[in-house]
This record gives sequence, C-alpha cells and structure tokens, in this order.
Amino acid sequence: MLTVSAQAIGRKKPICDDFTVPPPAGVATGNPVTLRELLGHVVRVEVEAFKTRQAESRLVKVLTAKQIDEGLAGGKVSAGGSPLDQKVDADQAVATALEAFADGMFLVIVDGNEVKELDAVVPLTANTKLMFVRLTLLAGG
Repeated sequence: MLTVSAQAIGRKKPICDDFTVPPPAGVATGNPVTLRELLGHVVRVEVEAFKTRQAESRLVKVLTAKQIDEGLAGGKVSAGGSPLDQKVDADQAVATALEAFADGMFLVIVDGNEVKELDAVVPLTANTKLMFVRLTLLAGG
C-alpha cells in the first residue's frame, strides 16, 4: 500500500489524515509508473472513496455514546440521513489535478524526493510514501 499525506505551506497541521491507496496495477508486474499515471490513480481511488462515503452518509445510523462524544469534540454530530448527491466525474478530477500540478499549485514528494515532471518515472515500493504539498501563492506576483 502507498501511504499518502498532504501538507500546506505555512500550516502546522496536515490538510488531512494520512491514508493508504493500493499501488497502480502495473507495479506488481514491474511496469514503470509515471507521475501522471500515479496522480491519476490516486485521484480515481479517492473519487471512489468519496462516492462510498457519500452513499453511506445517506443511511440513518444509531450512534453510541462514544460516537456522540467524539462528534461533539470534533464539532459535528451526524447520524447520517444526508440528502447530498454530489456528482464527481473521475476523468475531470484527474484532469484538474494534472493541471494544478502543471500550474505549480502543489509539489509531489515520493519517498523524500521531489518529482518535478509529469512524465518522470516514479520508483514505487511496498512502503512508498507520497506527500502532496500545497503551495501558497503570494499576492502581487
């Protein structure tokens, strides 16, 4: 599994908790993977995870006292029943991520090394750590 983390310049806390994604299919057979393919893979996995979370949030759940306490500590107690049905196009999400990388909106660091080109081959192992670093634009260009 690949471990993914996200950080923003100027923030002490990460953007989200670390999460894992399975490596792209070709990695097991020894096929090289480019950064473009890796970004597309991570985005598609996360789009599917979002769709699953969205479907689960439509169900009304009975909460335990512990879940209520955790929700209160986090600022939101939700028992589900959400009518939200946001449509996400995975191809458009991938295109947006690739455009953002090309525009210098974020960096990609793989096992401590920055990858600067979308077509660069990314060495992946079973313990690869990916870090996305969101950059802050300065006013006044």
